[in-house]
Amino acid sequence: MSQLWQVVRLKGRTTPLQRKEMLAGLAFISPWIVGFFIFTAGPMVASLGLAFTDYDVLNPPKFVGLQNFQALTTDPRLGLSLGNSIFYAVLHVPLALTVALALALLLNRVGKAAGFFRTAFYLPSITPAVAVGTLWLWILNPRIGLINRGLALLGIAGPGWTTDPNWIKPGIVLMSLWSVGGTVILYLAALRNVPPELYEAARIDGANSWQQFRRVTIPMISGTIFFTLVVNTIASLQIFTEVYTMYFGNMNSGAASSAGLFYNIYLFRQAFEFLHMGYASAMAWLLFIIILILTVIQLRTSRRWVYYEGG
Repeated sequence: MSQLWQVVRLKGRTTPLQRKEMLAGLAFISPWIVGFFIFTAGPMVASLGLAFTDYDVLNPPKFVGLQNFQALTTDPRLGLSLGNSIFYAVLHVPLALTVALALALLLNRVGKAAGFFRTAFYLPSITPAVAVGTLWLWILNPRIGLINRGLALLGIAGPGWTTDPNWIKPGIVLMSLWSVGGTVILYLAALRNVPPELYEAARIDGANSWQQFRRVTIPMISGTIFFTLVVNTIASLQIFTEVYTMYFGNMNSGAASSAGLFYNIYLFRQAFEFLHMGYASAMAWLLFIIILILTVIQLRTSRRWVYYEGG
């Protein structure tokens, strides 16, 4: 027993070099740690406290208990905004993943020109969101926009992308597909990591192109598909800047006051237009819980279809 204790003590010790490396590592990540506590963890804790108060910025917070959370259940605009966000996410996420995978498959076959197209597809992802919203407000314009002009050349009457409530959300989805470059790059990297011998073995067994894609490509990149599914779901439920720029920046939202009222926009307006900081904090924590539940569900179901090499 004493010998076992000695082994445990020796294993628990660190050498001077290990301690030096650990301190160096902590020093390198210290800016991120400090930033996390100041700009992420701190505001989250503060918002949790504010969720139980009536706070308008101008006066000190007043504790109201669960009143803000009770108000969430009776606010019709909250249900409308949450429904809009869910509708957008359900429409956007599958389309974004499908389009990104299709583009990645094409890039994987381009060869030497892949570098140029990689850059071209990724550039929209780093374009400022305000600029994207402004650009697409013009592209989607029912009268002078590029999309409806192109449809007119084909003899098709384009819809009112920015004026018809039934077409506002599809128009926003279309705008979002313009920025799938980051997902394309991830899929391209995953495709290039698939061992070529797997395709050779499949061809020897008589598999056609579709069977190779379904039985080899999809399982081998399923980890990347799962990652992008989670990330895009979270991002879709938090869409804000582009839509706010397009429809709410001038405080005159018109038809978009209902069809384009996404959850984060309603949260922002409650906080910074109406100065209902306590209610907005409760809304933020409701969204956090919804995203957490969806992520847990995705993690649990991923065990059935995500393949990890060596797992």
